[in-house]
Amino acid sequence: MRNHCLTLVFCTLILAGCVKGTELPETSSRSAHPGSNPNASVTVVEYADLQCPACRATNERVVKPLLSQYGDRIRYEYRHFPLSSIHQYAFPAAEAAECAADQGRFWEFIEKAYERQDELDESALSDWAASLDIDMDLFRQCVQSRTKRQIVLNDYKEGRKAGVKGTPSFFVNGEKVPHDLNSLGSAINQLTNPPVPL
Repeated sequence: MRNHCLTLVFCTLILAGCVKGTELPETSSRSAHPGSNPNASVTVVEYADLQCPACRATNERVVKPLLSQYGDRIRYEYRHFPLSSIHQYAFPAAEAAECAADQGRFWEFIEKAYERQDELDESALSDWAASLDIDMDLFRQCVQSRTKRQIVLNDYKEGRKAGVKGTPSFFVNGEKVPHDLNSLGSAINQLTNPPVPL
């Protein structure tokens, strides 16, 4: 499995072309991770692609331990960075995650999407999304209408502006940090008092 899912040069051009239009900016219904502290002064932001194998592995090996050790001291946020040129289902899966967020199931959707990463086409995705205890009629309507497209595009553009070139990518209070537990922990410890032992 690759260590890092890299973007292809023309990925930016593909997504940039999608931005044309007059859509009004949309606001996501997602919230900070429930295992983190929404009022913390330290914010950890992850840019990820739901079809990226490295993101799935990092979710298990880095994100979950990070939240277990530092959850009360950080606000943990997720941003979409779909690598559409190599992952054909990443963008629609990101839109679907935002549809789930409207029903308060964003983080449950993220976990299930990683668990079912080989089943992200629309038909299969709808099948397993039903297990999230959401109104499936509303969910399907949201997914098919593509009303969340601009939210995903805004995340992607924000990531590019911040210097994201691949996934997963992490930022601690705006500073890019390598995607391993020790590096993230060190960055958090420098900003918290008292520090958490590594």
